[in-house]
Amino acid sequence: MSKISEWMSGRVFRIVHGNNLVYNTCWEDPRIDKQVLDLSADDNLLVITSAGCNALSYVLTGLNRVYAVDMNPRQNALLELKISAIRNLDYETFFQLFGNGRLGGVQGIYHSKLRNDLSAWSQKYWDKRIRKYFDSKRKSFYFCGTTGTFARFINMYIDRIKGLRACVHDILSSKSIEEQREIWFGHLRDKLWSKLIKFVMNRDTTLSMLGVPLAQRKQIETQYEGGVVKFVQDCLDSVFGELPVQDNYFWRVYATGNYTPSCCPEYLEYENFNKLKNGLIDKIQVNSDTVEGFLRKNPDVKISRFVLLDHMDWLSYHLYDALVKEWEMILSHATDKTRILWRSGGLRTEYIDSVPVQINNETVKLGDILKMLPEKAAELHKLDRVHTYGSFYIADLNK
Repeated sequence: MSKISEWMSGRVFRIVHGNNLVYNTCWEDPRIDKQVLDLSADDNLLVITSAGCNALSYVLTGLNRVYAVDMNPRQNALLELKISAIRNLDYETFFQLFGNGRLGGVQGIYHSKLRNDLSAWSQKYWDKRIRKYFDSKRKSFYFCGTTGTFARFINMYIDRIKGLRACVHDILSSKSIEEQREIWFGHLRDKLWSKLIKFVMNRDTTLSMLGVPLAQRKQIETQYEGGVVKFVQDCLDSVFGELPVQDNYFWRVYATGNYTPSCCPEYLEYENFNKLKNGLIDKIQVNSDTVEGFLRKNPDVKISRFVLLDHMDWLSYHLYDALVKEWEMILSHATDKTRILWRSGGLRTEYIDSVPVQINNETVKLGDILKMLPEKAAELHKLDRVHTYGSFYIADLNK
C-alpha cells in the first residue's frame, strides 16, 4: 500500500469515527469475559464503552464500580440513554426501545422521561436524533450508526438481490449445529459470497464503517493467508457452522434488526432489567476520555479489572507514544490482583511485549511484567459468539 493510499485510508477512518455513532451494539462477547474476570464485590472495572451493553452486563455481577470510558462521546451518549431508560421506563417500553429498536412516540417519551437524566452533551445529541433513530418506519435503531448502516445494506442485498431471507430465517430458527451447518454450507454460504460482497469487504470505507482501522487491516493481510475476505469467510463458517446460533444475539440483531426476549444481551432480560433498576445501574460511571486521560485525571482510583477491547491495535500503528503512556497509567492504577483483557484483529499482538514502560524510575519491557494466560485465552476464543477478532488475551501482572 502506497503512502497516499495509507493517508487516504487513515483520513476515511478519522472522518467516520470522528463524526458518527459507530457501534449501536457491543461486538465483544461478555460471556467469555466474565468467565475469566471472576468479578467480586470489591472489584473496580474499566471498560471501553462501545455501545454500553457489556458495561451493563458486568455490573450485573454486583462488583463495586464500572468505569465506562470512550473518547467518542456519541458512544457514551448511547450508554447514558440506556441508563436513563432503565431508571425511568417500565420493562415493556424499555424492550421496545432497545430490544425491538423501535418505539412509537419516542420523542414525547424522551422529553418527558429520559432527557433530564442525560449530560448536556448527550441531551444535544439525542435532541436531534431520538426520533430518527428510534421512530423510523423504514429501519430499526440497529440499522443506524455506521455498523448498522452496513448491516442494512447487507440485508437489502440478501432480500432484494439474492432472495435469501427464507434461508436466513431457517438458520436463525435451527435447533442443532447439524441443521445450521446444512443450511449454511448447503444454501447460504456460496450464494452470499458474490464478487460484489468480496469487493465491498475489501474497501477501506467499508472497514472504517465497521470500526476496522488500517493497522488492523495490515495485521490481517500480513498474518492471515487470503487477507480480509478469507478471514471474514472463516469467521462466518465458525459462527454458523460450529457454534450454536440459538443464543447468538450478536448476529441475530444485524440479520433482523431486533432482538427477541430469548436471544438478547443480558440487560434486556426481564430479571436483569429489574436488578439494574433496583440499584445496580448506579454503579456505572460514564466518561468521555481516552483510557490514559481518565486514569491521569483520577489518580486515586484503583482498577482491578481492565477490558480494553481492540483499541491497542489502533494505537500501535500511528500513536505508539500514546500506547506507552496508556500502559504506564494502567500499571500505576493497578492493584495486586489486576487482570487485563484485550482483543486484536490480528492473530498475534507482537507489539505488546516490547512496549517500554517506566516503573520506579526504571524502564522495563511490558512483556517482562505481564503474566499471560494463552491456553485459557485460546480455549475461550474458540467459544466467542462474535468470532470476528483474530485473537483474545488474558494477562495478570507478575508479582
